[in-house]
Amino acid sequence: MQLGIRTNPTNPWILQEKEFNSRYLGKVEAVMCQGNGYMGVRATTEENYVEERRDTLIAGTFDKFDGEVNELPNLPDVTEIKIEINGQILDLNQGHVTDYQREIDLKNGLLTRSFTWTIAERIYRLKFERLVSMANRHLIVSRVSITPLDGQAVVMVKSGIDGQMTNNGASHLVEGDKRLFDGTFMQMLTRTSESKINMAITTCHKFKTADGHDIKQQMEIGRRQVFFKFMDTIAPQATLQFTKYSTLVTDRDNDYQGQDLGALQQFGLTLLKVESAKTFKEQLAATTTAWHRNVWDYGKLQIESNDTDDQVALNFARYQLAVSTPVHDHRMNIGAKGLTGEGYKGHTFWDTEIFMLPYYIFTKPEVAKSLIKYRYLGLSGAHRKAQANNYEGAQFPWEAAWPSDGESTPVWGAADIITGRAMKIWSGFIEQHITSDVAYGAMEYVNATGDDQFALDKVYEIVLDAAKFWASRLEYNGKVDRYEINDVIGPDEYKEHINNNTFTNYTAKWTLQTAIELYEALKTNEPQKFAELNHRLNLDLCYQLWQERVNKIYLLQPNSEGVIPENDTYLSLKTIDLSKYKSASHVGEIFNDYNLDQISKIQVTKQADVLLLLYLFEQKFAAKEKRINWDYYEPKTTHDSSLSLSTHAVLASDLKMTDKAYELFQRACQIDIGPDMTSSNDGTHSASLGGIWNVVVFGFGGIRLLGTTLRIEPHLPKAWMKLSFEIFWQQQRLRIMVDRGHLSVQALNATAPISFEHRGKQYHLDGNESVVINL
Repeated sequence: MQLGIRTNPTNPWILQEKEFNSRYLGKVEAVMCQGNGYMGVRATTEENYVEERRDTLIAGTFDKFDGEVNELPNLPDVTEIKIEINGQILDLNQGHVTDYQREIDLKNGLLTRSFTWTIAERIYRLKFERLVSMANRHLIVSRVSITPLDGQAVVMVKSGIDGQMTNNGASHLVEGDKRLFDGTFMQMLTRTSESKINMAITTCHKFKTADGHDIKQQMEIGRRQVFFKFMDTIAPQATLQFTKYSTLVTDRDNDYQGQDLGALQQFGLTLLKVESAKTFKEQLAATTTAWHRNVWDYGKLQIESNDTDDQVALNFARYQLAVSTPVHDHRMNIGAKGLTGEGYKGHTFWDTEIFMLPYYIFTKPEVAKSLIKYRYLGLSGAHRKAQANNYEGAQFPWEAAWPSDGESTPVWGAADIITGRAMKIWSGFIEQHITSDVAYGAMEYVNATGDDQFALDKVYEIVLDAAKFWASRLEYNGKVDRYEINDVIGPDEYKEHINNNTFTNYTAKWTLQTAIELYEALKTNEPQKFAELNHRLNLDLCYQLWQERVNKIYLLQPNSEGVIPENDTYLSLKTIDLSKYKSASHVGEIFNDYNLDQISKIQVTKQADVLLLLYLFEQKFAAKEKRINWDYYEPKTTHDSSLSLSTHAVLASDLKMTDKAYELFQRACQIDIGPDMTSSNDGTHSASLGGIWNVVVFGFGGIRLLGTTLRIEPHLPKAWMKLSFEIFWQQQRLRIMVDRGHLSVQALNATAPISFEHRGKQYHLDGNESVVINL
């Protein structure tokens, strides 16, 4: 696999940078981002550079600036440390740098950077280590070591809290008090300007010198800044080492119990006093243990491949998901860029339900449950959006921020290359399949886990409310006695304002059909819950409408060649040679030649649309039908969305196109860590990272949830000798191993019988039973 980030052939948990290059800061900052689901900190260097993007983001702290939509604010920075040695300010664009290495250990999130710096005929060795604790979600710890190699050195350091951060120039923070506690602990208070979230950032330093002498610190306060300055003289070959501890807390945190600013101050200060009493080594041990306990002990997955980077890419994907998933608070969800950058403003899309939720459903169901609770909390905002559009029920926002906010999609985007005017972002208005996607993801959780109580408490209401929206959204065409859905955007966002997108219509019908089944089951088996929901949603009337309309929803049928039209007009559009755009080194290069209006008149698809439908509802379509549509649509798909490659890879695997599936899998892995050195400047691609796991487990591992049936039919790529992984199924744990000739399935301390299907045959396991099947 061709990568832009180096890997360690003997350790699949390490990503490396062997040469400093200030032109490509953004990519490394994002892919080596650290976090714990509560906060994300980009891997910026301690010294600053012009093109850096020094972001610290806390999940759920959304704020608006000057009438714009909500976004996660860039918070005061505690990672910058300015160093001057013998009058030379540390800047790797100056002098000569050797033995440079920056690496992230994906197993515990430790970021390390070391190098030898020669300047003004003097040589120094520097080492920086940083962790964002998985053991205490509010904590950042950095350790700096400075060693003069060929003479005495006078070192001056400036380090503290910089509140002068912005989101690309937009400042969300109002300055608050700055003060010093006990002569050691500096603190800055700040508040988001519109959402009024109070924050306390607290920092201290601990020093270790060769002879144990004290180092005097001088506190200085500036506008939105508070920092210490200190100076020391270091003998040749001696090392000055100091550790910086910082805590970030907000009054939105669900572990904060105070009621005022004074309590918030003490909350952050007390945390820092406790944590700064521990050495860096102790903090690293604690976060390493927490990473194993919270992340790596679940969904264990091992690949034996001719390309060792396959395992690295998978470890990276899982690491990044852990960094960006707010498992601590169901009021929050996963952003399209996670917590790794300002891209998409921290908003949540359908990416969660279709591309990331499956990972958690099968590896850590309680996290999946939390992500669905977020959608339940979002019903109030979904109701407002529906009402504003003169619909009923819950119309979920295309982009979601704080759950009750409702639609958060910006109205205007990039400039049109032809007209030069800003293009309207129509997704927030007419990309409506998101409502079906939310319902689909929630039902997948119920089917995979058997969590009937959560279904009663939350999931069924989501589905019923979504069906209520779709019933009101359908448009009756009396000429042909059918219901249509016009003026929408489907998954293929290169086609705006189209009628009867097959994916949208099909999933709308599925939502209504599912709601009908739930209505009937609840009325018979759960009369108390039915009465509650009937009172709130007027289900009796809805049921009549659903029954009248569900079978009249227009579904475009295959043409004479078996191709399912993407929408009413797609198959009538002109075709062009797309090879130039399919082989482009950067996504979206078609926009160098066409604007979106022109693209809408060409048979070109941004990402899986019809093929996504065939993947998600595979039982409804024959293998021959899938292959016909693959052969038609994949050549017309530019894969300009990071969501596209993984879907195509799984479907190719299903179709026994294993070589193609593996090629697409590796291309998906390259989206963030591949050779495109600008692909991740705004943050990594969360849905693509979830999709990598989907390809391995659903594609090559052959796992598929078919209603309430688990099917296992693996398709191992030629480059792999063995694949082993663990999943949860119906609240039981399974270990699955696949090699060239065998499939092994083992129940791990099952407390109830487990069933699965393989090539039409049913298998049953209990306790620690296992079965080996010849392939």
